Amino acid sequence: MSLQGLSHQAREAKSWPFEQARLLLERILRLRLTDAERDLAVTLIAQGKAAEAVATLPALVKPVVFQTGYGPSGLPHVGTFGEVARTTMVRVAFRALTDDAIPTRLIAFSDDMDGMRKIPPNVPNQAMLLEDIDKPLSVVRDPFGTDGSFAGHNNARLRAFLDSFGFDYEFMSSSETYRSGRFDATLLTALARFDAIQKVMLPTLGPERRATYSPFLPVSPKTGKVLQVPTLERNVEKGTIVFDDPDGGRTEVPVTGGHVKMQWRPDWALRWTALEVDYEMSGKDLIDSVKTSTAIAKALGGVPPVTFSYELFLDENAERISKTKGNGFSMEEWLRYAPPESLAYYMFQSPRSAKRLYFDVAPKATDEYLQQLDAYNRKRAEGSNEPQIDNPVWHVHHANPPAEGSPVSYSLLLNLVSAADASTKDILWGFLERYIPGATPATQPLLDHLAGYAINYYEDFVKPSKTFRVADGQERAAMQDLIARFRALPAGCQDAELIQNEVYAAGKEAGFEPLRLWFTALYEVLLGQSQGPRFGSFAAIFGLERTIALIERGLAGELVG
Repeated sequence: MSLQGLSHQAREAKSWPFEQARLLLERILRLRLTDAERDLAVTLIAQGKAAEAVATLPALVKPVVFQTGYGPSGLPHVGTFGEVARTTMVRVAFRALTDDAIPTRLIAFSDDMDGMRKIPPNVPNQAMLLEDIDKPLSVVRDPFGTDGSFAGHNNARLRAFLDSFGFDYEFMSSSETYRSGRFDATLLTALARFDAIQKVMLPTLGPERRATYSPFLPVSPKTGKVLQVPTLERNVEKGTIVFDDPDGGRTEVPVTGGHVKMQWRPDWALRWTALEVDYEMSGKDLIDSVKTSTAIAKALGGVPPVTFSYELFLDENAERISKTKGNGFSMEEWLRYAPPESLAYYMFQSPRSAKRLYFDVAPKATDEYLQQLDAYNRKRAEGSNEPQIDNPVWHVHHANPPAEGSPVSYSLLLNLVSAADASTKDILWGFLERYIPGATPATQPLLDHLAGYAINYYEDFVKPSKTFRVADGQERAAMQDLIARFRALPAGCQDAELIQNEVYAAGKEAGFEPLRLWFTALYEVLLGQSQGPRFGSFAAIFGLERTIALIERGLAGELVG
């Protein structure tokens, strides 16, 4: 879908990416234009003439810069995906808000000049890595033997990771950026304003660290290590600092050309200033660091970006997810059990609210995503000209949702796997092809993928915890009545609504109050779980005769144990 012609809807949109996009546009117009120019730009953009505003005001031609950060001491993970996915959502919203007239860039920045302070426990060749401790990650040898450095290996994984999801980004390496001279002018400013940076930083540190802290981390000319040592002298005219190298004595190096790296909060401010970053988001745990880096960026003469703090994910016990602890749900696990679109949907939902990231959220997120996609496509089929830019799938698919979803929900597939004891997609497709005329894995690729996810999820999480029970008297009578009702339906009936009506009627006739207790009984007795999909849809796909046989087995107690 074209992002042009959407500015009117984007100005009124309620979803959070558009709220952020509007804040970003305010920043761009405020910083780049005079008062008179800004009034003109606002008027033209409000009239849907953003392209004319850009043509008239050359300051708007410069790209708006979005940035995401990555620490290459480990592999990309679910947090990496979330940050890039959410930032991309804001970027697309900004493009829609401005009718795609103002250029944008997304920088994926790898902090690979950072010194390796500790060795990750889950990588090979630990002894070799120990020899490279404190060296820049871009210099540390690759323990996997696939690249020239440890950072090179992880950076390659990052790019492959982002490419696999179709993100549009520019990769940028900290080491290359420092060494290329891209940061030199801002580094010289930092040297000249050393005291101003210290005034910001020192109150944030403990007494011991405060005594030796310097925003500059020199790279030892002798050992190549990134040193955390005090700055003894500053030579602003020469652009150098003097420090005591533990392996080389009193040493003087330029702050330019990759001879030093800045401590990470000053480094963040350095990036914002030197790269003229307009927008960056980060986790709630970095709120204080954002404030500190904001103050340092101002000291450097830069203008801090629009920032957005998102909540962190929690595990099943409502504890913060930690890579060190290994709790929670990894990227690889999610993609074993659910499609990437469902994860992007989960990332879209309420980013400022803490959410559990555990195995049981994947099926729910998948079905919610499918429901939103169906709603989007129903409006599209009705001929609606509205782009539905507040529908989550508009953001998940970067303004271009697919025209088809899945005719079968994920939860229904899970129960079909359970009832049919399906171990392969071929078994599932035997049911699906009869229920959906003409459907094949080729014509319904999403459904085919969901079938594979459902089998994996069932085997790993549902099957081990299934607990069947015997029906009580009221339930037994209702199920026998349901069998009779099913047998009275036309042979081979696949009308899910008609079947569902009979299920309702049997429960009401048996006096279940509230009626949900009747459905709970069906799920617990027949499927070994307390929740499930619409029973009529399940029976329509599974087949009436098979469903009757399943009920009879449940009544006979054959499913228990």
